Parts: sequence; C-alpha cells; structure tokens
Amino acid sequence: MGCLQIEVELVSDELKQEDLAKDVTLGELSAGEAGEPSAAPNAIETPVSSGEFDPEDLIDEIVEEDASEGASPIEEFVEESLESVEIPPMDWYILKVQVNRENSICDALMRNIKRAGMDRFFEQVLVPTEDVREFSKAGKPKIVKRKLYPGYIVVRMAINDDTWFLVRDTPGIGDFTGAAGKPVPLGSVEIERILSATLPAEAEDGQEENIKTAIKFKVADRVRVKEGYFQNYEGEVSAIDERNGRVTVMINIFGRANPVQLDHWQMEKL
Repeated sequence: MGCLQIEVELVSDELKQEDLAKDVTLGELSAGEAGEPSAAPNAIETPVSSGEFDPEDLIDEIVEEDASEGASPIEEFVEESLESVEIPPMDWYILKVQVNRENSICDALMRNIKRAGMDRFFEQVLVPTEDVREFSKAGKPKIVKRKLYPGYIVVRMAINDDTWFLVRDTPGIGDFTGAAGKPVPLGSVEIERILSATLPAEAEDGQEENIKTAIKFKVADRVRVKEGYFQNYEGEVSAIDERNGRVTVMINIFGRANPVQLDHWQMEKL
C-alpha cells in the first residue's frame, strides 16, 4: 500500500512538470505573436544609427579615400603608357598657312597641342620675322616686325601619325612643304638664318646697328620727290643708306646730274 502511494505521487509530479513546460512554451509563442523578438542564442547584434542614411556621406568617404590613396590604377597605366612612347627626332618644318593670319594660326596650333596633351612632341612654333627700322614723316625712327615669308610659319616637332593629323586638322593650315606630300625638314643653315632674324633687336649688343631700314626702293629705280626743296623733281636712285633710312638720288639740275640725299619717305616710285 505504501509503495503504490509513492508511485502515484511521482506520476503526479511528472504531470505537473509537463504542464509547467507547456505553459512556458505557450508564453513564448504568445510573446512572438505580439511582435516581441525572442533572443536567439547565435544572433548577431547590428548597430542601428539614430539618424537617417545619407548616400552622399558614403560617396564623400569613397572620394576622400581615393584621394588619400593617390592616382587610380587606370591613371597610372595611362601615364606609364605615354611615358613609354618613343619620341622621334625633332626637326624644323615649314607650314603653309593663310596669308595675313600667320600669328592667329600660330596661336591656334599651340592651343591644340596643349589641349591634346602632345607638348612632348612639339618644341616651338613661330612666325618668321625680322626687325626693320621705319621712319615717320618727322624723321623719327621706330623698330617694327616684318614677316620674312608671308603665308608661312615654322614649327619644331617630331613627326608621327598623331602629330601630323593634329597639325593638318588646325584651321588655316594648308600642308607641310615637301615633295609628294612628305614633310621635308629645313636645313641647319636655313633655320639658323630664320632664327637669327627673328630674334629681337635688343637680344645682343650692337645688333641694332645691323637692323635694316624698311626702304621700298632699290638702286636704278626712277623716283619723284614729293616733299622738300626738290619737290616734283625726278631722278634715279644711286645709293641707299639702310642704317639711316636715306636715299641718294641723281637729279638733273641746270642740265647736270647732281646727287641729292633725301629721306626715303620724301619720294615715290615712278
């Protein structure tokens, strides 16, 4: 009788524990349905920002990070590729251009070279000029630039397909001088003469003494005096002083030819 009572009590305790476990399970399910999250043993906690997410902040961080790291691999590859390009030897070439537009075309070509990033293939672009002395009617001299070859400019460059097309694509430029469409470089004597004439008059001491005077007459020309004591007299040019801008004219006075020195602007050609 005592043993039976003990077994009944044990069974009763097991039933109570099962009922208690069911109550706990039902309570967890009820909490889940109510929207309360249950803690998972392996759950990873994710920090939640109190503010709203702004995509621009992420972009700024990426830009700052790239800037701190330096050039991108693509930029470095392009730079290395350009540096690895072998530059052919540079020579001086003559370009045919539109007359009276030499200076503006020269400036346009230099802008195109810089825009295309081909500075390494071009050294110099210039309009060949020379310094000449002109005199006003009052006899006051002034130094001016006169084009040596109207309708032409010269360029020191390395010839390849890219530079050739860049030059030809510049408005106002016709073509390189040469035979059968092939650019022919200038000789050393020719380019030295052009460069020495194009230098400014103040570049060297004593160079100003060698400057030519812009006199449109030449020896043996027939001229008429238009100003001064011998106005309306006619004669023949016998000598020209380019340094001082004066011309000696043989004028017939009293039946005899007499040399008369005049300023070059005092006469006109017949």
